[in-house]
Amino acid sequence: MRAAPPMRQAALLAAAALTVPLTAALPASAEEASPAAGLTVSYTETARWNTGYSGRITVRNDSDAPVEDWEIAFSLPDGSRIHQMWNADVSAASDGYTVTPPHWGAAVPAGGEYSFGFNGLHSDGATELLGCLVNGSPCAGPTGPDHDRVSVAYYTQWSAEERGYEVADLAETGSAEQLTHIQYAFGNVTADGLCAMTDEPGQGDPFADYGRPVGAEDSVDGVADRAGQSLRGNFNQLRKLKERYPHLRVNISLGGWEWSRHFSDAALTEASRERLVSSCIDLYLRGDLPEIGGAGGTGAAYGVFDGIDLDWEWPGSDGNPHNTVRPEDKENFTALVAEFREQLDALEDETGREHELTAFLPAGGWRLDAGYELDELMPNLDFVTVQGYDYHGTWETATNHQSNLVTDPRDPQPVISAEIIRDAYLSRGVDPSALVLGIPFYGQGWTGVAPGPEGDGLFQEASGPAQGTHATGTEEWRYLKEKAASGEYELFRNEEAGTAWLYDGETFWTYDDETAVARKTDWALDSGYSGVMVWAIDGDDADGSLLSAIDTALRD
Repeated sequence: MRAAPPMRQAALLAAAALTVPLTAALPASAEEASPAAGLTVSYTETARWNTGYSGRITVRNDSDAPVEDWEIAFSLPDGSRIHQMWNADVSAASDGYTVTPPHWGAAVPAGGEYSFGFNGLHSDGATELLGCLVNGSPCAGPTGPDHDRVSVAYYTQWSAEERGYEVADLAETGSAEQLTHIQYAFGNVTADGLCAMTDEPGQGDPFADYGRPVGAEDSVDGVADRAGQSLRGNFNQLRKLKERYPHLRVNISLGGWEWSRHFSDAALTEASRERLVSSCIDLYLRGDLPEIGGAGGTGAAYGVFDGIDLDWEWPGSDGNPHNTVRPEDKENFTALVAEFREQLDALEDETGREHELTAFLPAGGWRLDAGYELDELMPNLDFVTVQGYDYHGTWETATNHQSNLVTDPRDPQPVISAEIIRDAYLSRGVDPSALVLGIPFYGQGWTGVAPGPEGDGLFQEASGPAQGTHATGTEEWRYLKEKAASGEYELFRNEEAGTAWLYDGETFWTYDDETAVARKTDWALDSGYSGVMVWAIDGDDADGSLLSAIDTALRD
């Protein structure tokens, strides 16, 4: 069992960066070097075996001129040492290491990066760089949000290929520095009750995950994937993003609406739970990817993911019609969470790395009662994200708010709101500081909507769902922003409920803009929540406007 999630969360955020600027005795040459000139350094452990490991150090140059002369000085934890380095020169002393460019030269380009690797030995699991200086200045680059809140974004497997939103866009928009966590959606729990990768249609997409070659123009560090590279695609870009933003924690989210089908079977017995958890740890945290399309291999994805996010929709109650649902899901989910925590703790002891366990939990007290033993679950979870959207949608025939904080007096059926859901959790003994509020970066839309008595289309019957850019009935905020600016729609707002909607006399969209997400963030903090989560980050615009509005509210 774990300590209460808020206390553990504070420790995890403090320990998130692998590059730790501590005081250490360093070679005199580091003190005599030129100023850092916009250089930062990050470190990633890329593989581990027995008492050995591999690491990669990346030098980033955020200045407008290339830097040819650079020097990195650091020490290692007791029991760890470097015995081989490539693409850089290293000298060792009793108090640390000094790394310089290789004899053939290695300029760090303006706005670019240079990486080199090494093999080392460890005795107790710790391998981080201590007292790291680059040209005499601290190595640490972006340090993350200037607040102690939790800021979570889901990045989907299909964001790059289907939405044109690359992992690199998290850096380009400034969102990566504003986030504490990225939940990668989704990992599949298969019919065999395992975390597994397959290229079978509808069952997985290893090409998007780690097979797709990413060109230089779409890469976090501006470097294209090489032929024969074992890790490509989203996974490699997430690894690069973590190197650039060491504070970020990336978790693999299991399940979701489509891939919760087999959760009930996988959680059914002690043996099936052990098999599932072990397979998830091997695949995502040890990074042992199956070789598909020339990519993958043992340890290929090591270091990409920091933990597991459970998105079983829903234990003990209906979700997707294809799901298996059992009354005993409630107790089995408790046991599954405990099994994840036990095996993650064992992995922490082995590697010296912290591993998180989070979960996405539902809106509605009836679902909580059907599927969750909250008093037993919460001590094993670092935090939970609470569904704050899809309260209403185009599966219904009348327009309504999809993400309201409080009920609207005009609503003929005022049965759901973030306030009602919050009270359901608190009345069941959940500490609000363990909760993170979900906020949508998309809207729900109907067409064939009459104006109604208020002339705004709200709470009116519709002829059907409106057509979005990528799907019927939903639309990403970045496109709704364009509709709002076109002059064809009128913007309406309920300030107390934190809602906004667009209406043109025929089509109605309920959505969240910058004002709405800031209002929701304020409400979450006033309610004692530890922060907010967004689904999904690819709905933001090219300036990262929605997340910036959230970040500003989190700082206040």
